Amino acid sequence: MLLNLSDLSNEPLYSQILRQIRALILTDALPKAEPIPSIRDLAKTYKVSVITVQKAYDELVREGLVVARRGKGYFVAELAHSDKSDMSRSHTKENLRKPVQTALVDGVSADVIRELIEELIIENKI
Repeated sequence: MLLNLSDLSNEPLYSQILRQIRALILTDALPKAEPIPSIRDLAKTYKVSVITVQKAYDELVREGLVVARRGKGYFVAELAHSDKSDMSRSHTKENLRKPVQTALVDGVSADVIRELIEELIIENKI
């Protein structure tokens, strides 16, 4: 499992770990029932605190994306495709909430916000 963590980012390390593992699970890059690295292994590999990794894993468990099996480790939860779609939609909505609110407070109209989002989608199509 390859993660891209940056000390220079404004985003906390636990959040970077959480976001990237979540994305790997929701895009099926990590298949269901697949083990994920132990907390200690991930901390050692990326030279971060065990507490940092623990915080990210706890949130993944809370979200239902990962299950902890006592004495065995952490595994990708067995989610239906529809559950993954719902989770992905929910996370995307939350990620868009603050920028949209900021734009509205700055006086940008809803139509302009929609146009900007469409432009970003076009720019990022693969």
